[in-house]
Amino acid sequence: MVGMPSPLQGGLPPSGTLTGPVLEIACDESGFSGANLLRSTEPVITHASVDLSAAEAADLIGALGLSPGEVKSGWFLRRPDASSALERLLAGLRGRAHVHRIDKEFFLVTQVVELLLGRPSYRSFTRDPRPEADDLFQARSAGEDWAVFLDAFAEMVRTRRRSPGRSGAGRFLRARDTLARAGGPAGAVLDRISEARVAAVVSRLDAGDRTIPPPLEPMIAALAATIRHWSDGQRPILVIHDEQSALTAARLTRLQRALADGDGRSPLAGLVMADSRADPRVQLADLLAGVARRMPGTLESSGWLPAPR
Repeated sequence: MVGMPSPLQGGLPPSGTLTGPVLEIACDESGFSGANLLRSTEPVITHASVDLSAAEAADLIGALGLSPGEVKSGWFLRRPDASSALERLLAGLRGRAHVHRIDKEFFLVTQVVELLLGRPSYRSFTRDPRPEADDLFQARSAGEDWAVFLDAFAEMVRTRRRSPGRSGAGRFLRARDTLARAGGPAGAVLDRISEARVAAVVSRLDAGDRTIPPPLEPMIAALAATIRHWSDGQRPILVIHDEQSALTAARLTRLQRALADGDGRSPLAGLVMADSRADPRVQLADLLAGVARRMPGTLESSGWLPAPR
């Protein structure tokens, strides 16, 4: 029917009836550019979450002088009273919200390390990045050689629209060798990346091995970090999320299993997609994510964001 919205895609509805102390959070992001991590005007992704009820969120939106159709960070930060409005927003969300920030280049570096030095799996999202990622990230001062290296890796692991036999492994290995000449901690990491390991990983990706998380998909990492924050290792979390095609049922099921403890209990109770236009909680998460992306210094100084790498 003309004018009817399309059904929401993705998500992982909770199995059965949720009982016990399940915490419900609402999430949205800002700066997401899909798999286009390097050719985007947005170098970071911010993923925000709130644990307010719908009524509490609606009250805060009203107190800020907003209506549901106006809850956008660009407009919010351009209003004449933006400074005081931002103070009221952060005060209203203090202790009830969280922001996770992902640097897109650093995310690619974590994928280089997990794929080519570790054992790539959804388990990588249950812990902090491996120390080799910090070492390799030091090479970002190499300028053009750094840019070529990241671009070569991204193209190599991008399996969509790739012609058979055109994995880009050769270009990546040449870029690895060039960057490794700088030596230091980054050079030591690069020297450990073998041609055989590169070939094996590319072969698995081309074969559609779904046990490997999609290498160019940071939304899964952002969601995992958000769940880890709210669950505190104990509470089950039900996520209400703005529609996000990257969060498919298959991927979420694998993440749910990876996050589970030794008894098989996962903090991810389920994820339900929502239309942000109809959910004030998601609207506030969207607003906070946009503010965090546009004004990171303000949120860093007020303790909302850690200092960037």
